[in-house]
Amino acid sequence: MNYFRQFNKKIIAFNKIHLDRVIKFSIVTFLLLLLPYPNIYFYQVKKGDQVFLPQDISLPEPPPYPVNKNISEPPKLSTAGIYILDIPSNALLYEKNSKERFFPASTTKIMTALVALDHYKLDDVLTVKTVINEERKMGLISGEQLTFESLLYGSLVHSANDASYTIAENYPNGVENFVSMMNKKAAAFGLADTHFTNPIGFDDPDNYTTAADLAKLARVAIANKVFAKMVATKAITVSDVSYTYFHPLTNVNELLGKVAGVSGIKTGFTQTAGEVLVSEVKKNGNNVLFVVLRSNDRFGESEKLIDWVFENFTWKPISEITPQGFTPATDYQLPEDTPQNYYPLQKQI
Repeated sequence: MNYFRQFNKKIIAFNKIHLDRVIKFSIVTFLLLLLPYPNIYFYQVKKGDQVFLPQDISLPEPPPYPVNKNISEPPKLSTAGIYILDIPSNALLYEKNSKERFFPASTTKIMTALVALDHYKLDDVLTVKTVINEERKMGLISGEQLTFESLLYGSLVHSANDASYTIAENYPNGVENFVSMMNKKAAAFGLADTHFTNPIGFDDPDNYTTAADLAKLARVAIANKVFAKMVATKAITVSDVSYTYFHPLTNVNELLGKVAGVSGIKTGFTQTAGEVLVSEVKKNGNNVLFVVLRSNDRFGESEKLIDWVFENFTWKPISEITPQGFTPATDYQLPEDTPQNYYPLQKQI
């Protein structure tokens, strides 16, 4: 018995010695691999941290920044809430009552789309359970089965209430849980003045947003390629999976195809909310987002705002408009919306 105990002790001691050798060998190997990069190290960067990098590190060139030439005053409009945002630089070009809460109407469907895109695959088949016949609809029939892609086209292009409700109703635990996820996502995006009670945009005292929040939401949405493609679609016909029912869809946005550069994104209207429109405009290499809430003429007034922006603003490289001595390659302030993470950075030497 003692013999086996002694034998086991020798085996354990032998394994420990070899384990130590393996660990030491691994450490030495790792250090040897780092020899060509003696100045590389990792540390945590938090929001708002100032990061200083040596001259030989080249950061991406900042986007051109919009500068107002003040050729003319902003147009006088009936629109109660306005927010105009330069997308690449995140610069505010103009605002009016941008923190005031309004009914979003069908621009609610922007968030509906984002929640749905996080869960469904485009070829997932959904079943129409409850038929919504109020306001705009694509004419869905109870029991009809369509792909999520077809329903999303219906929601974003045709602004179909029945399509939006079907998407929400097929979500795990139904419409209530879907709306809960809409509000969780709004909180995650930092939309402090936005809240949803339904996936369609029906008027409700607790279904509200602001021009500033709606611009933030739209900026996130258009970064999704599927969303961006759909909202830029002028017209399309979709069918159920059995090709029994066909649904012609027409984009409600009258500026699409009329005003050069308009590539979406969403309309909205109720008697209480008034006319609502979120527009993305790509022109002369620039990309600007326009939000109008509670307007008497969303298309005409948005067009006036588009003309005013591109007449009055010019986009210049950061190097031409920043104070002397500021060089983005050495003094770089992390954006406030930068998530906390670990970044490999060059050690200052």
